[in-house]
Amino acid sequence: MQHVVIVIHLMLVLALIGVVLLQRSEGGGLGIGGGGAGSFMSNRGAGNVLTRATAILAGLFFATSLILSILAGMNRAPTSILQGNNPAAPASAPGSTPPLGTGGGGLLNQLGGGQPAAPAAPAAPAAPSGPQVPQSK
Repeated sequence: MQHVVIVIHLMLVLALIGVVLLQRSEGGGLGIGGGGAGSFMSNRGAGNVLTRATAILAGLFFATSLILSILAGMNRAPTSILQGNNPAAPASAPGSTPPLGTGGGGLLNQLGGGQPAAPAAPAAPAAPSGPQVPQSK
């Protein structure tokens, strides 16, 4: 259904472009196409036909655009950005790597190939290797 409406929509677009380009220029913006003695449709009746055709094609274009937006939204599931719904991590086979962003240690650790860093046990302070900034106690 959606493909048929898209084809109709594209045909309307091409027809609308053609009808708009056929209309007589009244402003003479660039000084060309002013509709001299050899112009294609220069009488008043042709102008009314082209104006009416433009209005009809524009209305049909609007209608097909609306239909396409309705068809696109029919299969969309409603979501909320306010609720923090985190989908449960899928169970993975033993020995396989979990998907990015599901393991601990953050995404950068997983992209870098490293394992999540375990919290280090407090160790004895190392001997200073150079001058240090005085600290107040």
